[in-house]
Amino acid sequence: MDRRLVVDIDAQRLTLFIDARPVRRYPVSTGANGVGEDYGSGCTPRGLHRVRLRIGDGCPVGTVFRGRRPTGEIHDAALAAAHPERDWILTRILWLTGCEPGRNRGGSVDTLRRFIYIHGCPDSEPMGVPRSHGCIRMRNLDLIELFEQTPNGTPVEIRGG
Repeated sequence: MDRRLVVDIDAQRLTLFIDARPVRRYPVSTGANGVGEDYGSGCTPRGLHRVRLRIGDGCPVGTVFRGRRPTGEIHDAALAAAHPERDWILTRILWLTGCEPGRNRGGSVDTLRRFIYIHGCPDSEPMGVPRSHGCIRMRNLDLIELFEQTPNGTPVEIRGG
């Protein structure tokens, strides 16, 4: 089966295609600073990417990640209140790598080195509104469903903006 993901920045939507057919659409939240590829910009990078690593398989819903490792915490309201400054990365991570040298691969525009993920976030965070620090945020249960259908190497196109 041929699989690919398309992230539409303008619609704030991720679509899973299998054999060129759209089979599932998910609301997302991309970069609050808009689109862009530069390191430190807080923007969501455009162009062609691939899933480099899948992280968190089998972890409970709400598992908190720091540095791509589970902290042992499960996100809840009390934890959120104790750490209001955190950019929560929850449940699963699909770590992206750019495929276009000079655009999203290499140098100061390298998606992998920018740590751009598709990841879960608190249920209190709105979807359909750009609010992330450059990553693509999803609802946790949506992400688990997507994760199960997205092997390493899956193409990801990020377009719009």
